[in-house]
Amino acid sequence: MSKTRRMVLIAMLAALSTILLLPILQFPLLPGIDFMKVELSIIPVLIGVFTLGLGDGFIILFIRSILWYLLFNQGPSTWIGVPMNFIALGIFMAIVWFFTKKKFSIKNYTVGVVLAAIASVLVMMVLNVFYALPLYRLAAGFDVDKIFVGATHLFNMGSLSVTLNPTYLLTVVLPFNALQYIIFALVFGLIVAVFKKNKVVKFYNAK
Repeated sequence: MSKTRRMVLIAMLAALSTILLLPILQFPLLPGIDFMKVELSIIPVLIGVFTLGLGDGFIILFIRSILWYLLFNQGPSTWIGVPMNFIALGIFMAIVWFFTKKKFSIKNYTVGVVLAAIASVLVMMVLNVFYALPLYRLAAGFDVDKIFVGATHLFNMGSLSVTLNPTYLLTVVLPFNALQYIIFALVFGLIVAVFKKNKVVKFYNAK
């Protein structure tokens, strides 16, 4: 693939990924938890990973994240949430890539997405405890410990108060992220199957 064609494809996938960030295309998963919504912007990024390579996938993800800040900035929820999103999705696509880079088969893809989902969910839980929740509490005045009981204070980091809330982590963060990555895996798997059947695009090592 020529350098020009590669750059055009990166730009197109980044643009499509950004379009999928439109609020109208996002949807909640858990009843009563409207502040956490699924967006499918990772799908074009994954297409980029498996047509161009992991490095270009990260470039697409980075461009999409910058555009998220510029076009859909909603204050603290954006500047706190986007870095978490970038880290979790980066881990997810890197692990899936690792298990499928030699051969993109149903078995390898399934193992990859399961392990990637587990790793990403665990990372999101850790980031919530030590990064997101303290910042939301300080910057936005949003304290989940007042909504979900059972929080334990761990320590203070300057003006940030770090707490551990198993109720919130196990009833909101865990199921939401688990379901989200299941959706990602199923949607992208379906796209791969359709693209392969119709020979729309050549995926890396897709057998």
